Amino acid sequence: MELEELQATWLQMSTELENQKKLTNDIIMKMTQDKYAKKFNKISLFETIGAVICFAVALLLIINFKKLDTPFLIGCGIFTLIFLVILPVVVLRLLSKIRNLDIISNTYKETLIQYTKTKNKLLLIQKINLVLSFVYFFITLPLATKIIGNKNLVLSDKGASFYILIIVVLVGLFFFARWGYRSYKKIITGAENVIKELE
Repeated sequence: MELEELQATWLQMSTELENQKKLTNDIIMKMTQDKYAKKFNKISLFETIGAVICFAVALLLIINFKKLDTPFLIGCGIFTLIFLVILPVVVLRLLSKIRNLDIISNTYKETLIQYTKTKNKLLLIQKINLVLSFVYFFITLPLATKIIGNKNLVLSDKGASFYILIIVVLVGLFFFARWGYRSYKKIITGAENVIKELE
């Protein structure tokens, strides 16, 4: 009788230990999922604020679109609207996709494949965004001059201070864009390290 009781107790303890191990694994996976998602919180907040600003500027441009009276200015306005609406939406969608990657349900291989695809798209969009930022800067000059001052930038007199200001802004834009891209890469590398800890 004691042997049967010992076997039953052993079987019960083994089952409880297995359940506890499964529960511990579930808790670890949930904590890893949360740690992974938190890597993108700060950048998501900045991108959301940036998108709201872009949409507000786009709305302002739409309201003042009638002031654009030449084909060149109309073309600049259309490019600016596309830049201000489409790029933020694409970036936010990719950030949401990479942030909400399901580490718990997917296998390690599936997670890594989905992560790598989304990461590559996100970094490509950021590179495109870098280049287009400089194009956007030069396109917004005539738009802003026309909408704010009702002047034609090409025909207006520009002093040395105008060109110095442009150089200062371009240098600042270069360093800001470089800092932003490096921040993206740092966050993405940190998130990738969280995934690799699961291996």
